Amino acid sequence: MKLVEVHVIQTVAPSNLNRDDTGSPKDALFGGYRRARISSQAQKRAVRVAFRDGLVGQFSPTDLAVRTQRLIRESLVPILKSRGITEDDALIASKKLLEVLKKKDGSFFKKDEPEQTSYLLFVGNVEVEKLADLVQRELAVLLRDALSDKTKKQLFNDLEGILNGGKAVDLALFGRMLADRPELGVDAAAQVAHAISTHKVDREFDFYTAVDDLNPKEETGAGMMGDVEFYSATLYRYAVVNLEKLLENLQGDKDLALKGTLAFLEAFALTLPTGKQNSFAAHNPPLFLAFRAGKGLPRNLATAFERPIRPQEDKPLSALSVEALVKEWEKFDRVFGPLKPEWKGALNLTEGNTGSLKVVESLADLKADVEKALQDLLG
Repeated sequence: MKLVEVHVIQTVAPSNLNRDDTGSPKDALFGGYRRARISSQAQKRAVRVAFRDGLVGQFSPTDLAVRTQRLIRESLVPILKSRGITEDDALIASKKLLEVLKKKDGSFFKKDEPEQTSYLLFVGNVEVEKLADLVQRELAVLLRDALSDKTKKQLFNDLEGILNGGKAVDLALFGRMLADRPELGVDAAAQVAHAISTHKVDREFDFYTAVDDLNPKEETGAGMMGDVEFYSATLYRYAVVNLEKLLENLQGDKDLALKGTLAFLEAFALTLPTGKQNSFAAHNPPLFLAFRAGKGLPRNLATAFERPIRPQEDKPLSALSVEALVKEWEKFDRVFGPLKPEWKGALNLTEGNTGSLKVVESLADLKADVEKALQDLLG
């Protein structure tokens, strides 16, 4: 397997970046101790938003996908209206086309919102345009009262040819699951671990009050009060990209695979979920960043922190975490061997010893080095 990994040590100030259904910051037991946690899906969402907003990669709309339950109303209908099809006809025909995807024993649409699909669809923008083309071409057929089994089969064959990922970078990286039609799914090329703190954590509570600006002078109480949970943590974050799978998902487009991988590595390193940021503003960049590229098996190094890092007076948690990570990395290389061939490099803003890792001075230098390694791997 040709792969590239990213390892991050990142200290975040008091925050609640990723919370559960009760509003509490997510956590997990690891090594018998409670750890801060940020879910993989929250981290992936931050990367996709960075792609969409042009913060990394500078992708065109045709290079990206949209994840929505409102594909008909917000995407297909506007395209079809711009082609001279009435809104009602566009709505009916689009819905009937997507109904071809449903299971026999279920509905493809929500009961209370019949224009919305029953689950999120992750669809490339190129795929959306081709779906609109199919609706337009088969409009007369789709507006009939009922579709024959033969027609449904033909339409499904057409859909199967369209829903191939559309060379959307984010879809190729993160994959797509269609519960009704697994054969139209896309296996993800990127795997993202849940971030965990390198040390044990205890939740804290911020008790807050809000004053009514128009309170009468004789009233001194708060107009509102409440509390919010938070913690601060030094996190270990990890992700890996299967370069061969990414190239397959992008239909052999090596330039787009290279561009997408570089954008993913940068976005993963620099972005975090945005939960409660208006209250905490925990915009803390990573203190250590390492890339590893080559051919072999991926290695998540979270076991470096199975025994929680403990703070010391003369060295911060971030530096101690970097040293533990590098020690685990070198141990695994001795026992299992490195990737073959292997390139690795790092950016280190801590005082932690990085051993044999080649350390550069800037993110730009690290990106330039990993780009050369990726070009060699992609061929």
